[in-house]
Amino acid sequence: MIIVTGATGQLGRQTVERLLTRVPADRIGISVRDPQKAQAFADQGIRVRPGSFTDAASLASAFEGASQVLIVSVDKMGEEAVRQHRAAIDGAVAAGARRILYTSHMGADASSHFQPCRDHAATEDALRASGVPFTSLRNGFYAASAVQFRGHAMRSGEIALPADGPVSWTAHADLADAAAVILADEGRFDGPTPPLTATQALTFDDIARIATDVTGRTIKRSTAPDDQFRQQLVGRGVPAEAADQLLGMFAASRAGDFAAVDPTLATLLGREPITLSTVLRERLSDIDGR
Repeated sequence: MIIVTGATGQLGRQTVERLLTRVPADRIGISVRDPQKAQAFADQGIRVRPGSFTDAASLASAFEGASQVLIVSVDKMGEEAVRQHRAAIDGAVAAGARRILYTSHMGADASSHFQPCRDHAATEDALRASGVPFTSLRNGFYAASAVQFRGHAMRSGEIALPADGPVSWTAHADLADAAAVILADEGRFDGPTPPLTATQALTFDDIARIATDVTGRTIKRSTAPDDQFRQQLVGRGVPAEAADQLLGMFAASRAGDFAAVDPTLATLLGREPITLSTVLRERLSDIDGR
């Protein structure tokens, strides 16, 4: 029994969909906070049980009979994220899983400028301490995150952000495919994987050029000093802590934390990964009604 957590989220859902093409539905179980949102999976014969990283009893039921558990990292940061991940690891150990998989991040490091990378590093330490074999999926930076910066740029014609470095923006769909391949081929990687990335590392200068090409509108890239950018965010109502965390992403990219490009993802997929240009074209075309 392969258990996938967070299966109604973007990455978890797509992972389960890809896994269904590789293993029988009755070998897949999912742990979700709201089983009603997973009814479509239940209709396909997948075991659906309620599970929350803040409720150990629910995890005992959700992880029952697990041979492998894929822990999809939570949408939290700092100690709260690490605490929930540790609870999920403890639940997988208690259930007798023989391997734990975890959606980590390229650049995971305790000294990173980017809080999520520090959280991933702490979670990987907890995996090492668990005594159970584990695979940490060092996922490339989600391409969807780059797209999130498009809104103001589409209105103003300008991407005004702090100085950045190259980032290996990687599509959710490809990372879900890779997770399914690794789950279906148990033990293919032991410990952290190589960075699972697309084939290019791009800066926001590159993204501005791609957006210009995709939309036919001129999109310029300008650099905002860190302090000024932070003040603008806080002035728009963004909590100071969240503003600092966003700045941490740019600082980490300038340090080269997300610049690695590795062939492992392409090898797992048996094809070239989806490009950021393709992701932007799909998202921007949706916005423009094209």
